[in-house]
Amino acid sequence: MELVIQFLLLILGFVMLVKGADWFVDGAAGIAEKFGIPQLVIGLTIVAMGTSAPEAAVSITAALHGNADITIGNVVGSNIINILVILGLTSVIVAIAVGQSTVKYEIPYMLFVSVLLLVFGYTGGNISFIEGVALWVAFIVYLVYLFIMAKNNKEEAPDEKKKPIWLLIILVIIGVVLIVKGSDVAVGAATKIAIAAHLSERFIGLTIVALGTSLPELVTSVTAAKKGKADIAIGNIVGSNMFNILFVVGTTALITPVPFASNFVVDMIVAIAAGVLLWVCVFKNKKLGRLGGSLMLLGYAGYLAYLIMLK
Repeated sequence: MELVIQFLLLILGFVMLVKGADWFVDGAAGIAEKFGIPQLVIGLTIVAMGTSAPEAAVSITAALHGNADITIGNVVGSNIINILVILGLTSVIVAIAVGQSTVKYEIPYMLFVSVLLLVFGYTGGNISFIEGVALWVAFIVYLVYLFIMAKNNKEEAPDEKKKPIWLLIILVIIGVVLIVKGSDVAVGAATKIAIAAHLSERFIGLTIVALGTSLPELVTSVTAAKKGKADIAIGNIVGSNMFNILFVVGTTALITPVPFASNFVVDMIVAIAAGVLLWVCVFKNKKLGRLGGSLMLLGYAGYLAYLIMLK
């Protein structure tokens, strides 16, 4: 009977995720149109930060309880999955158009902050308070860039009557809540089912839990791409990865030093390589298609095989 309940909860979690992502994308895209804000900016900010809420909540809460050692694994693991699995799956389902600014500025900046995190962690064995301040400075620079881009690329708001702004904001808020809670419900139920099936805790951590914390990004990106909101889809992932490093790690480091174990060097190199692969795939044609998506999924399969072979 317990197993039946967990399966029902798993289904409920996915329904919450799908419906939440649907409302979230509609609300965010509607706000972008209402104020003439480029959809890419909405994807890089509201959508990216909203879908990164699970990582932020887990890491900052852990830091407040003096247990910041999970922060790097949480962030780096999520960033790898965001590119290799989520963009990989999304682009296999539907080709994602990538804007000029994303190729020229946002992806290179994502790579820069990834290298910065690796240097900070490798040289000191942890992310210190001063390094946390440096990450926050880089985050502010990123926000200023987004503000300038939004101002310079302001689009004409359509004349036709659309949903009122208050309704769009409610859609975004309800969407975020459903996405985050749906992710919690789905991960919790899937973990209990896996334990009942006698799968190891390590396998559960590497697969169900790691993918589970990135479910919001996955569902939101696929939904956005299928609705023709490609800028939101790519902005969601690139923005989430920068938010994870700059805000999540930066804020955690301001609370307490964040341990950076030596084995995270390999994971960080994989995260950087994933970003480079994304950049190479979209550099020429400004589009991420099935071939690029397939290469990303193969890359994650190889990384997962490496992790499983470690022990």
